[in-house]
Amino acid sequence: MYSFEPTEEQQMLVETVGKFAVNHLRPAAHEAEESSELSKSLVNKGWELGLLQASIPEAYGGFGERSAVTGVLAVEEMAFGDLAGALAVITPSLFGTPILLAGNEEQKQTYLPKIVEGEWNPYTAALIEYAFDFDPNALKTTATLQDGQYLLTGEKAFVPFAKDADFILVYANLDGLTQGFIVPRDASGLSISDEREKLMSLNALPLYRIHLDNVKVPVANRLGGISGHGFEPILASMRLATASAAVGVANAAFEYSKNYAKEREAFGVKIAQKQAVAFMLAEMRTEIEASRLLTWEAAWKLDEGKEDAFTESYLAATGAADMAMMVTDRAVQILGGHGYIRDHPVEMWMRNGRGFAMLTGLAIV
Repeated sequence: MYSFEPTEEQQMLVETVGKFAVNHLRPAAHEAEESSELSKSLVNKGWELGLLQASIPEAYGGFGERSAVTGVLAVEEMAFGDLAGALAVITPSLFGTPILLAGNEEQKQTYLPKIVEGEWNPYTAALIEYAFDFDPNALKTTATLQDGQYLLTGEKAFVPFAKDADFILVYANLDGLTQGFIVPRDASGLSISDEREKLMSLNALPLYRIHLDNVKVPVANRLGGISGHGFEPILASMRLATASAAVGVANAAFEYSKNYAKEREAFGVKIAQKQAVAFMLAEMRTEIEASRLLTWEAAWKLDEGKEDAFTESYLAATGAADMAMMVTDRAVQILGGHGYIRDHPVEMWMRNGRGFAMLTGLAIV
């Protein structure tokens, strides 16, 4: 039986990330969303916390060992401050963690030290496709082995920092299996949209579409080498990151609306004392705790190599997406008319909450 008590190291990490989220990400979130621009110094400050570095062994330039449990604890805390900022800080994990999980020794030695040493650099990945029936296990982007190299063809959406990344880990369908391919940004046949994606939220996070037209990839650049890799552990890690971020955003909305309800008076009493509001707050807290525990359990099972870890991670992600939409919507309701204006962050959190159903592939633990 796993413990619900974080280790001393995990507790220290959570407290450090929490302070960064509240003291730095949260105050900058509104302006970043309105201006569609994140401060590079802010992202670097988050990178210096060493979340990815702490999950990379010393042999590859890091100073720790990977733990999905530690990852979900950290992502929840960071998303509590601001989702766009959190996703920006951990974008290099989209490239580094799959290499750690599934790369061969040469790939680990080549890329991991470059990622974790020095300042933040936008190594990224491209999984999501702009399709109503998008399924990460049945991608429309294809990889074909021809003349000793792979040809990638297709289109990807919502690729973070694609214009600035030196390398992009592109996922494609190879004979019915989802496989990753390391692609340089300047590869022939790879084009990146001039304009960023226009979404109802996450405007501070630069997301692009990329088009692949018979992009040639050496066999050595297939994740895992010629034998490839299993995709389930990578997808499970992405889903857990999505779930933990959803818990963080929902908890931010809950805490803000709870404090507002304790201070706001209507007809001579605090609105938190109104039965309808009290019941909403109770249900919000219940659903947050349920999603949090399911996410923790799924992360623990992934760390322990349990057979049902992949199913649990899927349940955690889908459940958290629904939970975040409910909680953030209720937060707007509790603030009444104030919830609809941008003087308060709950309207942004509600817009963020709407997006969790399609965010798998923008974060990984």
